[in-house]
Amino acid sequence: MPSVFRRAWSSAEKLDGKTVLITGANTGIGKETAKDLAKRGAKIIIACRDMEKAQEALKEIIETSGNDNVKCMKLDLSDSKSIREFAEAFNRDEPKLDILINNAGVMVCPYGKTADGFEMQIGVNHFGHFLLTYLLLDLIKRSAPARIITVSSMAHSWGSINLEDINSDKSYDKSKAYSQSKLANVLFSRSLAKRLEGTGVTTYSLHPGVVQTDLWRHLSGPQQFIMKIAKPFTKNSVQGAQTTIYCAVEPSLANETGQYYSDCARTSSSSAGKDDNLAQKLWELSCRMLNITWA
Repeated sequence: MPSVFRRAWSSAEKLDGKTVLITGANTGIGKETAKDLAKRGAKIIIACRDMEKAQEALKEIIETSGNDNVKCMKLDLSDSKSIREFAEAFNRDEPKLDILINNAGVMVCPYGKTADGFEMQIGVNHFGHFLLTYLLLDLIKRSAPARIITVSSMAHSWGSINLEDINSDKSYDKSKAYSQSKLANVLFSRSLAKRLEGTGVTTYSLHPGVVQTDLWRHLSGPQQFIMKIAKPFTKNSVQGAQTTIYCAVEPSLANETGQYYSDCARTSSSSAGKDDNLAQKLWELSCRMLNITWA
């Protein structure tokens, strides 16, 4: 159950002069995060696959926040060519990147492959964001102090990383594949923190809460029924965005890195989420799969 009795976190922290990039911000918690951070005065770039939906979201973010320093760029995280084109344009056009929010995700979808042949959930949720972060890292470092936030899920607790069959080629269970991708998010954020020590760039992974979002569209009938029963304990997208916003703006978090958060507070990830040996193996595998060298 959510921590109903904890005082809700709120902050008047301003982000004037800061540049924020949010992936998948055309719906749900990504869009609510964009609205909140735009209200704080940041320049917001939303990176979306569906440019029609992105334009609608853009209009809504500007109208709600009163900040017209918002733009959208096309990014398909299921295609490394799109990610590289996006990063090239971003590095060319933007002088800084203070906050990167790896928010986009697919959840318990039917089996599918990305353009690069990765299973869709590990491909978009982990590999896509891994490559994006790698390609933007020099810009982020030049913008320090800066933050990299990766939206995971409590589902990471039920996950394991199958290093022998990361793409579920031998057998596919959509819930296991989702949990694996969310554990990968936690491990990535943890590994990244170690590599960024002393740079002024800090990393955070988080559970947004069980949020009523479009991601539910692939749940089975029984799963949707359970979610309906649980509805009083779930969060709407505004509530669901709060922990992302907390990780982006809370000043005290400047001294923390590589940690995991839920309900606007630091909490413990699963034991697998703290396994540095596993994190290192996943890092090496990710580099091999993406044909990059990132020591």
